[in-house]
Amino acid sequence: MLSTHELTIRFGGHVAVNGVTCSFEPGTLTAIVGPNGAGKTTYFNLISGQLRASAGRVLLNGRDLSGLSASQRTRAGLGRAFQLTNLFPRLSVLENVRLAVQATREGPHRRGLSLWSIWSDHHALTERAREILREVALHEKQDELVSNLPHGDQRKLEVALLIALEPQVFMFDEPTAGMNAAEAPVILDLIRRLKADRSKTILLVEHKMDVVRELADRIIVLHNGTLVADGAPAEVIALPVVQEAYLGTAAVAQEESA
Repeated sequence: MLSTHELTIRFGGHVAVNGVTCSFEPGTLTAIVGPNGAGKTTYFNLISGQLRASAGRVLLNGRDLSGLSASQRTRAGLGRAFQLTNLFPRLSVLENVRLAVQATREGPHRRGLSLWSIWSDHHALTERAREILREVALHEKQDELVSNLPHGDQRKLEVALLIALEPQVFMFDEPTAGMNAAEAPVILDLIRRLKADRSKTILLVEHKMDVVRELADRIIVLHNGTLVADGAPAEVIALPVVQEAYLGTAAVAQEESA
């Protein structure tokens, strides 16, 4: 289980995240919502290790990750799609995913392998990479250079790399941003399938409330860095304080009438 305890960060005199305590159970998808500047992405950054907290702790299965770097947290089981945007643009799509698969299997036990074992392992890595590319509908572009991919396909590749790392926790920050109407459903379907794996924890920052309603088991609302609402989607969205101050009454009403 992932949890944060009194998680806080200050930038000078500004408190961007203020004492957020929250737990995220395996097998659930939690959407984190709120207005611009609410602290959603900053909270993500604190969990993933991109930012170091001023106070508080991040725990995964009882292990305190607070002192670990972002890469160490990734190895511990936290996976965030945006952390993987450092793609290798001059390598192919397949090579990028194969490297991510290989990263999960490196270790001292690989030292001294025979040439046959190395070839066999390379074949297994390649097949696993191809399997993942089929999952994200990029298998027909496996030989293309990453630098030639359009934005939507690069987002798919980020998700593929995340799947390859086999994290316990999947963190998505607006995963369909910049995608067109044909591309976005592929990513949303992937998230649905990840959600079906009851051993995985999924955190989602998303501004599109129709997506939140469809995917989320739970919503938490941040405002000025403070956790102000937490519960089932229908209950949280119906709160007047959430509609008026955090989501916008007009926006919610418009979506409900659509």
